[in-house]
Amino acid sequence: MKYFEEAKQIWINYVPKSGQSDTVEGELIRAIEKLRYEAQNNGNVNWDQGFEQFCEYLWDVLNDSKTFDSTVIEEIRKDIDTLRNDREPYLEDDLYDRLSDHIVEWSLAHNGPVKREKDPKQFR
Repeated sequence: MKYFEEAKQIWINYVPKSGQSDTVEGELIRAIEKLRYEAQNNGNVNWDQGFEQFCEYLWDVLNDSKTFDSTVIEEIRKDIDTLRNDREPYLEDDLYDRLSDHIVEWSLAHNGPVKREKDPKQFR
């Protein structure tokens, strides 16, 4: 992982012990780590709409042509599509780490932290 320390700082500073983050970066890191934990520790047995919403949020934010070129956006899309396949949980760290790196890159490009409104439909 290229930006481990930066991702760690986002986690420490912007991800609350429970509930959603008040920042885009915090919520993105929270989402990818919830998806990682569910796949690697639970085999996606608890997969539901909340995890789908995490994937949608990741895509909605990272599908950003002002931050990433088309090659990177396609890589992000493929990685998120892999995560959406709840019947075949992705167990390796590389995909999660790559998306975490893109989250940090997005944050740096947007001079984060970027404030966000909490999603009343996200219960995870």
